[in-house]
Amino acid sequence: MLQFANLINPINLGIREYILEELEIEDVFTIPNTGITVDESTVVSWIIMSAIFILSFILTRGMKVDGDISRRQIFIEMCVDKMRSFFRNIIGEHADEYVPWLMSVAVYIGASNMIGILGMKPPTKSMQVTAALALTTIVLVEAAGIKHKGIKGHLKSFAQPVAVVLPINIMEIAIKPISLCMRLFGNIIGAFIIMELIKYFWFTNIGISLAFGFYFDLFDGFLQAYIFVFLSSIYIKEAVE
Repeated sequence: MLQFANLINPINLGIREYILEELEIEDVFTIPNTGITVDESTVVSWIIMSAIFILSFILTRGMKVDGDISRRQIFIEMCVDKMRSFFRNIIGEHADEYVPWLMSVAVYIGASNMIGILGMKPPTKSMQVTAALALTTIVLVEAAGIKHKGIKGHLKSFAQPVAVVLPINIMEIAIKPISLCMRLFGNIIGAFIIMELIKYFWFTNIGISLAFGFYFDLFDGFLQAYIFVFLSSIYIKEAVE
């Protein structure tokens, strides 16, 4: 038994060191004369945003309002209409005001979650990124409530349907972004650890790595993006009702 334990301990130590090394978010460079450091999650985010911008520019070139339109334009318009209909079914008549933000967030989170396929570390495994996404979303939610109800009407909504729920509704301002942040962070970090364990043990088995990679990097990455924007849409609906 002792011999077996002595054999396993070095392996466990190697796994732990390997996982900790992969989870670490390293600084890439420092901005001169500022002392501000830029880590790899920020750099990968810049790469993703640049790729989305270039791809959007290429795909939307030559679009027409009248006359014959290309298959590319038909496909793009179909995708946009599907997503717009999805958000309209949740938010209602005010959905078009928030569709650009929600679609942009969905594309960014989806790309960030799936970037592991290219060998990069997903930015969403950094709590700084998920916290920023959650905070900006909640700011948008509160701004939507003020826009459609006015400041006075929005403040009154915290005491609805009865005044006794006022403390709970106030707490939700903090609970909602924490929930969005931790849900996205926890799921992505969990999938990342599992994928790194699979690579560690079955690096030579391409079939197993591809099968699990398809699930955790593609399906689960898309699912987490869907959940984030779905919950964001519900929060917006509650704010503007």
